[in-house]
Amino acid sequence: MSAVEAIGRAGAVVLIDGPSGAGKSTFATRLVAHWPGHERPVLVRMDDIYPGWSGLDAASARVHEDLLAPRASGAAGRWRRHDWVTGRAAEWHTVPADVTLVLEGCGALSRDTAPLADVRFWIDAPVDVRKRRALERDDGAFDAHWDMWADQVADFERREDPRSLADVVIVNTDGEAAAWIAKAFHGRH
Repeated sequence: MSAVEAIGRAGAVVLIDGPSGAGKSTFATRLVAHWPGHERPVLVRMDDIYPGWSGLDAASARVHEDLLAPRASGAAGRWRRHDWVTGRAAEWHTVPADVTLVLEGCGALSRDTAPLADVRFWIDAPVDVRKRRALERDDGAFDAHWDMWADQVADFERREDPRSLADVVIVNTDGEAAAWIAKAFHGRH
């Protein structure tokens, strides 16, 4: 089944990964907005799960164990929000097994999570484009953490090779991700 065919299937799991500033969040938002049918997928962002700036690996493991693996066995999955203000774990959120799930963020696509998904996206862009986007987007909040976060992402990519696990790879330098959605949903309602 192609990525486009899997989109719209009830209970589908879509993973969207790639380095910071590639356009994953925008792509995920647009994908959910254009999702065919009457029910919109639940969109979960890894940014809400990372337990702080050094938590990429921990969040990736948590979404596998708590969210995706239970859903793959027919049970509800769950994820725990990290409160960035207090620096502590916050409330749990439940995602039933029959609800379509879009999980977006660095660390979403790993060797453990890939088999549990119906569609796997890798969104990328040149590093200068990504860094500019990320630092402009967060009004300075990301500036002091860029290098540390980029190192975590690079380690994750070397270890997990998420790009090779993707069904769809989009180099999103100048609107290619939006174009993919427009093409995928052309004529679908």
